[in-house]
Amino acid sequence: MSSLDELYRRVIMDHYQSPRNRGEIEDADATIQLKNPTCGDQIRLQMKIDDGKIIDCKFDGEGCSISMASASMMTEAIKGLDVNDALDLADRFSKMMLGKDVDTEDFEDIEALQGVCKFPARIKCATLSWKAMEKGINECGCDHDHK
Repeated sequence: MSSLDELYRRVIMDHYQSPRNRGEIEDADATIQLKNPTCGDQIRLQMKIDDGKIIDCKFDGEGCSISMASASMMTEAIKGLDVNDALDLADRFSKMMLGKDVDTEDFEDIEALQGVCKFPARIKCATLSWKAMEKGINECGCDHDHK
């Protein structure tokens, strides 16, 4: 295992063992529950959105280390973002999961998940929380440029 692979493994395990933004938002503008029927991973994502900006984001759920670490990384990355920027980030993340070259400059810890694309069965694990976020933004009725 290369030192970069080892670093990425550590980042994923850190987010899995010490998830960021795990919990509940009492007055959430969007609450989305998704389940990956293939493996049983499930997530409940809540977002507080004000004036087109994601003010707060929390998740709860159960699943493998990849799905829970991805949810932790995603909630960290989208807090404070304009919904259009969050959707753009989700689009680039999805492309990265398909093995495409994308600009990862602002990905921070998310970049640690790039190796998942080598394991097609795990891609749905990594993208579950991202799909929940996209669905929440699209269903909340907030203003954004739907792509």
